[in-house]
Amino acid sequence: MQNNMQFIRKLPIPMDVKEQYPLKAEYAELKKERDREIADIFTGKDDRLVLVIGPCSADHEDPVLDYISRLVKVQEKVKDRILIIPRIYTNKPRTTGDGYKGMLHQPDPDKKEDMLEGIISIRRLHTRAIEETGFFCADEMLYPENYRYLSDLLAYVAVGARSTENQQHRLVASGIDVPVGMKNPTGGDISVMLNSITAAQHSHTFLYRGWECVSSGNPLAHAILRGYVNKHGESIPNYHFEDLYGLYKDYSARNLQNIALIVDANHANSGKKYLEQERICKEVLHACRHSSEIKSMVKGFMIESYIEDGAQKIGEGVYGKSITDPCLGWEKTERLILDLAELSAL
Repeated sequence: MQNNMQFIRKLPIPMDVKEQYPLKAEYAELKKERDREIADIFTGKDDRLVLVIGPCSADHEDPVLDYISRLVKVQEKVKDRILIIPRIYTNKPRTTGDGYKGMLHQPDPDKKEDMLEGIISIRRLHTRAIEETGFFCADEMLYPENYRYLSDLLAYVAVGARSTENQQHRLVASGIDVPVGMKNPTGGDISVMLNSITAAQHSHTFLYRGWECVSSGNPLAHAILRGYVNKHGESIPNYHFEDLYGLYKDYSARNLQNIALIVDANHANSGKKYLEQERICKEVLHACRHSSEIKSMVKGFMIESYIEDGAQKIGEGVYGKSITDPCLGWEKTERLILDLAELSAL
């Protein structure tokens, strides 16, 4: 019988990687403070906005850290109205399975896949961001079994549109102690997203990394609207007033904890027209000014942004330009953050 799966090598368990590449004690204490700060926004104790912002996918350490370091000064300017959580997305879901799958797979996009080096690289990148900028960052939980490699570093976790209906993602999310955003699926069924949030907020017993685990439920699990694609392959946005108000009513009927929403301004909401992200964010804030229910639900935005506008192919070598989805460049990003701070205060 032909063996279609080759086992290359046994990879280290998360505990061993954490011991080899630890987070310094002073930053572990700082993370507790930051986690409380972020939780207060999602529970409504703090009326600031959260911005989960950064490259579509992390590619090289230097430009990613350069980008995040630029956010430090902007954060100081808007700290009364906005809390920034930089995106360091080290796993990249691919619709067909082809293409760049992120730093976990390829620490260097120009070289072949190396999962061991990938695990080390993504932990090093997140740790450097903390130590060099003071930011605790966000990542996508594409592979639930890999979450523990970064669990002591992450301030925010996203579950993608293709994963939100998956049982393992939901159950692992129920055992995470930072906010986990559940995106609406690519087909747009809001009930799938709300079912996912319900599951993540409940306690479960489940199998994880060869262990029998019991979770206590995650009250900070929440919704992310990212638009969807209809049967004709057309992008349909779901950030308009009617969409937001409809979600609030459906959310409220579920009797869930902390009705909370992050609006993803790119993907199907923008039709991947990255420049539309500015307008979309401002339209959502306009809806917040006209509905106290929507305002109470909207906790912030997810924005794809990097140093240079747009996207490039792997190998073109433009510093700080996305090699996956197109992103807002730095000048537009800085202006947008300052505008959102001003508008959120109205």
